[in-house]
This record gives sequence, structure tokens and C-alpha cells, in this order.
Amino acid sequence: MWDGEDVSGAGEAIGVLVVDDDFRVARVHRAYVERVDSFRVVGVAGSGEQALSAVDELRPDLVLLDLYLPDVFGLDVIPRLRTAGHDCDVMVVSAAREADAVRGAVRRGVVDYLLKPFDFEDLRGRLERYAVQRGMLRDTVVRGQADVDRVLAGAAMPVPSVPSLPRRLPKGMSAETAGLVERTLREAEGSLSASECARLTGVSRVSARRYLEYFHTVGTAEVSLRYGATGRPERRYRFVGAGRGVVSGDGRA
Repeated sequence: MWDGEDVSGAGEAIGVLVVDDDFRVARVHRAYVERVDSFRVVGVAGSGEQALSAVDELRPDLVLLDLYLPDVFGLDVIPRLRTAGHDCDVMVVSAAREADAVRGAVRRGVVDYLLKPFDFEDLRGRLERYAVQRGMLRDTVVRGQADVDRVLAGAAMPVPSVPSLPRRLPKGMSAETAGLVERTLREAEGSLSASECARLTGVSRVSARRYLEYFHTVGTAEVSLRYGATGRPERRYRFVGAGRGVVSGDGRA
């Protein structure tokens, strides 16, 4: 049976349903999600049928969907959700590396596809990008073809000037910090890591990474990976959005 909980009073948190037939893996994924700001796990399901029942009862915003389920292939759950009238987003988290599985996931409109095994940082980055895209798509005003193209490409609109930033930035972000991080990125020689940005701005590394990922999502920064001798590759950010970013305090872009 799926494990659900009362979500009354969850506020604006993004509700997540974790679907995995291995309860130990599901427990780890649940812990990962709940460490990310603005996300809350509303339930856990161990099969396709349980996932359908849980979505119907809990109405999550996002489903983390494993593909190797005991009763149905995970991708077959998605059309059944749509037929039932559910418009929740789906992010695949699976060990399935077959090209057919990836193509099928794309055709069914998943928002991301994350291969197992992964660590917290891998999932956090994708959840944060999803939160930014979700917020920007919700607030998008279509004035012409360019706006439509941005939506279809999954890209957010350029960061506007400071007066309209409070309407655009995701919950928990401030225009002042966004401006500080962007100016630091703009003035850097080459690229910056989140840790380097944190030292230069005085904000925490976690906050620096969140803002840097935001600028990557909206197209103001690009990301490259630097591989060291050991450990995970370091994500580095470089400013590319000249003329499209936050306006500085003296009125210059």
C-alpha cells in the first residue's frame, strides 16, 4: 500500500510522490527530496497501481518515477495518469539505460531523466532547475512567437530588471542577492564554482549554488564540468547573458 500523509498547511511547497519498488531506495530518495527547499514528499508508492491511487488521493505536483516496477513498466503509468485527468509532472529516476526507454520518456513528456545510482547533489540540482522552470512557466505571458519558443524549449524568459524581479524569482530568492551573484559572475575572469562565488559574495555555498543554477536555467550562465583526480566533477559557471541580467544598483545593466 502506498504511504501517504496529510498535506494540509503545506503552503506553496512543491508536493512530490516517490515511486520505487525498493523501500530502502524510496526512503533514501524521500530523504533527499525533503532536504531541498520548497519541496515536500507527500507520499511513497511501491508499484504502478499504488502510484495511480496515490496521485488520485494526494494530487502531487511532481512524481519521481522508477521504471522497473513489479506490476507495470513505469512509462505505462504516465498515459494512465493523463487519461485520469492528472497533470502532475513526472521525473524519471531509474537504472534503465536503454535508448528506447529514454525515447519513450521524452515522448511522454517527462521533465527530466536521472540515472541511478545518483547522490543528493545530482537530484538537488535537477529539482532546483525544475522549480525555477515551473515558476517561470506559470508566470509566462505570451506576447509573441519568441515567448512560445521559450516555453517549448523548456527555457525560462530572460531575467528582467530589478523592479519586476520579485514576480519572477522563485520563492525564497531575493532580487538583491540575485543582483549580487550575477554581478560577481559577470565580473569574474573565466568561470566560478559555487564555493568561489560564496567567498566573493559572502553568501553561503548552498545559496550561491541555487542562484547560479537559476541563472543557468534562465540562460544567463552556462555550466561546464571540471574533473579532478578524485571525487565528483566540479560544476563551474560562466556569464553569457550580456544585456539580459539584473540591473546593477547604479542603473547599469
